[in-house]
Amino acid sequence: MAGADTPPARAGNPLLKRIVTGVVLIIVALAAVRFGGSFFTALIAVATLIMFAEWAVMHGLGRLVMRAGLAILAGVIMLMALGRWNEALLLTGFGAMILGVFAATLGSKPAAAGAVRGQIDSIGGRFAAAGILYCGLPAVSLIWLRGLTLGLEAVIFLLLCVWAADIIAFFTGRALGGPKLAPAISPNKTWSGAIGGVLGAIVIAGGTAALWLTGLGGKGFGWFFALAGALAVLSVLGDLLESGLKRRAGVKDSGSLLPGHGGVMDRLDGLVPVAIAGASVFALTGWAG
Repeated sequence: MAGADTPPARAGNPLLKRIVTGVVLIIVALAAVRFGGSFFTALIAVATLIMFAEWAVMHGLGRLVMRAGLAILAGVIMLMALGRWNEALLLTGFGAMILGVFAATLGSKPAAAGAVRGQIDSIGGRFAAAGILYCGLPAVSLIWLRGLTLGLEAVIFLLLCVWAADIIAFFTGRALGGPKLAPAISPNKTWSGAIGGVLGAIVIAGGTAALWLTGLGGKGFGWFFALAGALAVLSVLGDLLESGLKRRAGVKDSGSLLPGHGGVMDRLDGLVPVAIAGASVFALTGWAG
């Protein structure tokens, strides 16, 4: 009888591992957002540097390119820690261009069998530049946003959009199944899961933002339901983008640091576009002060 119970227990372990890791990550993230300052910046820095290292390995950029990219991103984070976000944005943009040229000149691993050297260099340069933008822009966005008057609430709102879209989509998709969302890119994702995740983000993230704003007089709170839905869609697209990149690179996960989730990039793929778009909205509207 004991032997008969073993397979189900083993089959359940991956999900349990995923849940435990996810809970720990959420606690750490909320603690960092709550304390803000150097604690929050340090967490963003660690995540950003690991993400770029995973990006570089995934796309075969080579050690010199990886180290140069890490140095650029470390400089971006340092500028943000000093409150010089304009310079940080400039360094992100120029750093991407410089690293792209450096990687193209140096060369990288072939992106496809039979690729000639000129194509290899060009592809390596594009992915090196894209990696700086992919990792640097959300870091700048989140650190800048947290420093605003209502930065605590704004960052938690963005996190809730991503977490709700991800968690509710996962369980809704498992429960309902149905047509695949993008089988050629990510065969496990379903339309039911994606729709459930977006609706969940509207209710949870939008509702939470509305409650906060009601405490401040309730001005304009209705916009946050629409914004939560739009950001949840971006979160789904960010997930699909990373799945496409992994499929192109021929890897299952971006790394193995997080049990049940893979790499840091696997865990933060939905946050990347949400952080950039969300910070842009808050910058344009002034909602966070």
